[in-house]
Amino acid sequence: MDALPKGREVAPISLAIPSALFLILAGILAIETGLLGSAPSGSALDEPPVVTVAPRDFRYRAAGEFFKNGYAVDGPVETVRMSAPLIIMKYQVTAADYARCVAEQACPPAEPEHVPADPGSTPATGVSFDDAQAYAAWLSRRTGTIWMLPTDEQLAFAAGSRFPDDALDVEDDGSNPALRWIADYYRETARKASREPEPQRLGHFGESETGLTDFGGNVWEWTTTCVRRVTLDRTGSITSDTSSCGIYIATGKHRAALSSFIRKPKGGGCAVGAPPDNVGFRLVKNTRWYARLLQALREKGLDV
Repeated sequence: MDALPKGREVAPISLAIPSALFLILAGILAIETGLLGSAPSGSALDEPPVVTVAPRDFRYRAAGEFFKNGYAVDGPVETVRMSAPLIIMKYQVTAADYARCVAEQACPPAEPEHVPADPGSTPATGVSFDDAQAYAAWLSRRTGTIWMLPTDEQLAFAAGSRFPDDALDVEDDGSNPALRWIADYYRETARKASREPEPQRLGHFGESETGLTDFGGNVWEWTTTCVRRVTLDRTGSITSDTSSCGIYIATGKHRAALSSFIRKPKGGGCAVGAPPDNVGFRLVKNTRWYARLLQALREKGLDV
């Protein structure tokens, strides 16, 4: 197993001084011009149930495709220090909640493979990364709080022991690539055989030790983590790192790389490996002081 030599600290605010100054000035301008605005009168929604995951150090296997000596290897593991609490939805967004966004013409209709009998207690599925982003923007406007898709790393932090480890744990020095090919073949065969395709009621798959419900069931969850292709040298140091931000990681029983517009991953939209049974999402609450400002500026088309 390759391990990065040093851990990382993820802080709630990681802005350079010029960026912070820009935000302060932009904030003053936003207040003066009414850019931030407010939720429409009478339209406020209650915030969804959440869990708050206390800061801690945790082990995280980096997402992406990693290569050493020209052969695929397991991604490296590092110790990550989360220095602030993470507030994340306890449950995945339901079909009924997503339908409210559709009814207000703020979200495109979902395209679930299995239409739920009880939308109020069944996760929304058949939604793309772009759809999930639209829902996050809608919910932020309706609650007055900023919601956003998590990163793969944040999901790992919240899911605890339920988060999958995609390592094959075979020789990674390239001396016998056939061993890795065989291990990968058996893993993908096992994944295909264990499918339970129809989404289940909330709570069916239980909770993690952090209180996160249904993670790792049969609904994979969109993240904002872009697919990476990383080349390592003989010592495990990175020599090249290329990201593809039209393809994102959806995480559940295992990680899957999906194009941002895919709603039905079993229809050929999975970039590699066994496709997810279904794809849905949950959101994290952004409590940073400048969160609303960033949201407003991005909605105006500014790349900040």
